[in-house]
Amino acid sequence: MDRLRLLLADDHRIVAEGLRLLLEDEFELLAVVEDGRALVDAAKTLDPDVIIADMTMPELNGLEALEKLKEKNPEVRVVFLTMHQNALYARRALDAGARGYVAKSSAAEELVLAVRAAAAGRTFVSSAIAADLKSDLRGEPGKSSDPARSLTLRQREILRLLVDGLSAKQIARQLEISPRTVEFHKYSMMQTLDISNTAGLIRFAVESGLYEI
Repeated sequence: MDRLRLLLADDHRIVAEGLRLLLEDEFELLAVVEDGRALVDAAKTLDPDVIIADMTMPELNGLEALEKLKEKNPEVRVVFLTMHQNALYARRALDAGARGYVAKSSAAEELVLAVRAAAAGRTFVSSAIAADLKSDLRGEPGKSSDPARSLTLRQREILRLLVDGLSAKQIARQLEISPRTVEFHKYSMMQTLDISNTAGLIRFAVESGLYEI
């Protein structure tokens, strides 16, 4: 039987090397990349069976990378490996189309199981999070307590760069859009989130766990 072909994305080299040792006996590891944009590019070129990705990465975070991947391949199979043992993060991941959500603390016991489940079209959630996630999902259907889900991909890209300390002109150059478009998205986010200034947007991004500083 052919071995499953994996692509790994994690910006912590020591963690990535440990995962390589964990996975390479059972799977074919095609490549290891260190940021979300590199993940998107590598996935298009290598066409892996399953992608393992950190939730928090430079350039694009895991959710943003998944959204871009699904534009090209709606059937892409991504397992998130994360330090965040939190039902809110897990729900974001599953709502975005992830096939797995594994706590890094449980990787040795659960990551191989999650990869095999994803390859078979099933969903795997780390046992450390599953109970809390079930409780969260019992809430009222169609309503979300997560305001970050109201932001578009472009808005989240701009928000990440604001957290990184870039000005509107610098963001415009990096994203190849006009400064006026950056400002439009900033004010749209402020209105959506009921926030009055850029500092408030950055505080929201960090406190909600979207981005780290």
